[in-house]
Amino acid sequence: MEIIRSLDEIQNIGKTAVALGNFDGVHLGHQELIRETVEQAGRDDVKSAVFTFSNHPSGLIPGVKAVKSILGDDRKAELIEEMGVDYLFDVPFTEELRDMEAEDFVKELLVERMNVKDAFCGYNYQFGARAFGTAEILEMYGSKYGFDVFEMPPFEIEGQVVSSSLIRLLIEKGCVSRIKTFMGRHYEIEGEVVVGNRLGKKLGFPTSNLELNEQMAAPPNGVYTTYCLYNGRRYPSITNVGIKPTVGEFDKNVETHIFDFDKELYGKHITVEFLKKMRDEQKFDSLEVLSAQIVSDCEAAKEWFSDANKE
Repeated sequence: MEIIRSLDEIQNIGKTAVALGNFDGVHLGHQELIRETVEQAGRDDVKSAVFTFSNHPSGLIPGVKAVKSILGDDRKAELIEEMGVDYLFDVPFTEELRDMEAEDFVKELLVERMNVKDAFCGYNYQFGARAFGTAEILEMYGSKYGFDVFEMPPFEIEGQVVSSSLIRLLIEKGCVSRIKTFMGRHYEIEGEVVVGNRLGKKLGFPTSNLELNEQMAAPPNGVYTTYCLYNGRRYPSITNVGIKPTVGEFDKNVETHIFDFDKELYGKHITVEFLKKMRDEQKFDSLEVLSAQIVSDCEAAKEWFSDANKE
């Protein structure tokens, strides 16, 4: 898959089938839309493409609260590539794009740059200045400029419309065990392991620490049953998200203790998959009480993994 990160780089593109949207989370609804795009590209013998933004448009809309992202750019690109897409147009959302009239957006970007033959979008897709463009408006311009438009209806699972907003809400409420139902995979946080205060090691439970990006959605403070992915392997683990109130007050971060693991991971890249919230973060009266609670948490997490493996 070729990744193009600026509009100026989109040149001499052959005919395309393009999926349009933000695709934050690449949830099951997004996957269905992308899958249909790739299949149509095959039928029409054109290249498949995804057109999205590297930053959420809400950050440049006056009066609108900036939306936090579910996935980083690299992970989003990786998931999209796995679906067989030929081009990923992952460009910054700028004030120029925000203020571009809907027809100019279609004519200058989709038609002249991306050479669109087929455009795929969700039922609630919006584009252009003042969000004037809708799926219906896109169909009108498709007739004018000679490309087909395929509008995807609401994608439902268990009677619930799947959306990035729903997944953000589940993350923010700590309902991580529900997320796989709608994303097709566990919610995850990834990054480079940084040096912490080494308290876990002193207590006999060494941890790998990740800093949280303020622009990314994050779960509430608490203890979670997790998997830690490192070097191609998935390790059962337990993770604390929070500020470590028993030993002071620190910036919110992610601390993962990997069971039966003795490698040093400072500077290494890991991914933490969140499976279940066990309890809220607490302030304990002493380090001894904290240590006893960690022992209890680890035993409960190991029992959960043992039961899960029996299913």
